[in-house]
Amino acid sequence: MILIDNFDQVAAQIETERGISKEALVFAVEQALVSACRKKFSDEALLEAKIDLLSGEAKIFQTKKIVKKVEDPILEIELKEAKTLSDNAKVGEDIEFEVTPNDFGRLAAQTAKQVIIQRIREAEKNVIFKEFKDKVGRIVIGTVQRVENKNYLINLGRAEAILSPKDQIPSEKFLPKEKIRLYVVGIDKNARGSAIHVSRTHSGLLKELVTMEVPEIQDGIIEIVNIARDPGYRSKIAVKTNNPSIGAVGTCVGPMGGRIQAITKELGKERIDVLEWDQDPKLFIASALKPSKISDIVITSEKDKTAIVVVPNDQFSLAIGKGGSNVRLAVRLTGWRLDVLSEEDYSKKENKIREKNHVSIIDRIKMENEKLKQEAKSQQEAEQRQAMKSIQDQEDTVESVKVSDLAKVLGMKTKELIEKAEKFGVEIKSVRSILDSDQVNLIKENIK
Repeated sequence: MILIDNFDQVAAQIETERGISKEALVFAVEQALVSACRKKFSDEALLEAKIDLLSGEAKIFQTKKIVKKVEDPILEIELKEAKTLSDNAKVGEDIEFEVTPNDFGRLAAQTAKQVIIQRIREAEKNVIFKEFKDKVGRIVIGTVQRVENKNYLINLGRAEAILSPKDQIPSEKFLPKEKIRLYVVGIDKNARGSAIHVSRTHSGLLKELVTMEVPEIQDGIIEIVNIARDPGYRSKIAVKTNNPSIGAVGTCVGPMGGRIQAITKELGKERIDVLEWDQDPKLFIASALKPSKISDIVITSEKDKTAIVVVPNDQFSLAIGKGGSNVRLAVRLTGWRLDVLSEEDYSKKENKIREKNHVSIIDRIKMENEKLKQEAKSQQEAEQRQAMKSIQDQEDTVESVKVSDLAKVLGMKTKELIEKAEKFGVEIKSVRSILDSDQVNLIKENIK
């Protein structure tokens, strides 16, 4: 017998503090005790540990099959011996009996302790993984514990995470015990535990903050279509409304810009531009490049999503932005590759650009015409097949055929068929005339 003092109280405390259920803990301890006893038994022996939660008493049991003649002493027991353990023993049944070692002392207890600690850690990993798996793509609040080599160690309650430099907004500095909002990018389960990846530079953080600040987004009245972000400096958000009576941009910005200002403050004074999404690429591109004015947008390739944006000479720097930030964010937001030119530069290259774009348009027109011709040909062939079937049906029934159906089969206009038929003695009075089988055969023989 092995006695574990105050086991029930310890299990209850661990369940409260670590979130590990008593059942999981008992299972871990039982497995640990079996592992500790395994050295005294064969690897094939069927062992099981049982713990009484109230008394803390633990026992090791072995299971064997009752047989008339023992062939495998590790897994089998003779009926006569089994009767000494249980009066109800029968051949073919399994019998369970206690085999707790008498010298199960310090070494075994130490082994059990190590395995118990390991199982508890594994159970904690599973609890943490399950908890934060549901928080991926959401915002959590963490407390800064300390700073190590520019990395912030963040306390998330039951778990810890590291906010690395690449996930930090450049202008931000935090102090120990300061509470911050973090976006959970993902969670990886490894041998050392669950590694939680958190960030303050991810575009998902901005999306979640806007969603929290704007109830209309939560209700589905307004949608965030896309976000392009340069963390700590500038961001662009494309939104659209599902209710024409509610303006998407004004609703997101809020009265006196209150809603967007709250988000800007949270993100270290990051400038946030909210703009209207449009399915017309030209309008969307023009909106994405605001506050710059746009003179013209030339779509050079719809397939490759490339375009030339022409801006007034005095607006070129504004369109590009500081360090190219404005055009870079516009490219990421729209998904189009943009070449921004001033009106002066564009006028020098206009003929070449227009010629190139014109050629591509001509090619597209040719392809479209070819496609229409092919469709018309397919339709004509289908009509001919239908007309042939109609003729065959008519020949099988009344031995007569409509002039229009015969014309379709022969690939001719009805009027042309009438004129040719008259030349070899078949008189057709009108386009609605009915031809008998002899007339049909005569026309087929002479018109090839």
